[in-house]
Amino acid sequence: MAKSKKHTFRIQFHNHNRIYELYAHQVSQSQMAGFIEVGDIIFGEHTKLLIDPAEEKLKNEFGNVKHIYIPHHSVIRIDEVDHSGKNRILDEEGSTVTHFPGSSIIPQKN
Repeated sequence: MAKSKKHTFRIQFHNHNRIYELYAHQVSQSQMAGFIEVGDIIFGEHTKLLIDPAEEKLKNEFGNVKHIYIPHHSVIRIDEVDHSGKNRILDEEGSTVTHFPGSSIIPQKN
């Protein structure tokens, strides 16, 4: 009996003015109208000393969740990919760089 290969999906969606990018093995139309169901979220195994804080934040938020339900209007795109990447949170422009909080002071010429 041949072993079937698990599908891997990359899901990008808006959540609290940020773009979330998750990798999962299950994506389907939810029985709840207007939602996409995502299950079996893939988190990287940390064998190195360096841990990505963004992925740790996502693991804390979604680690014990069996399925998440994302509203259709929040979904940016869903891609089937060959292998999973890093789960991450991007700002609204798609950048992982967060600006230093505070105001900018621009010196004026007298």
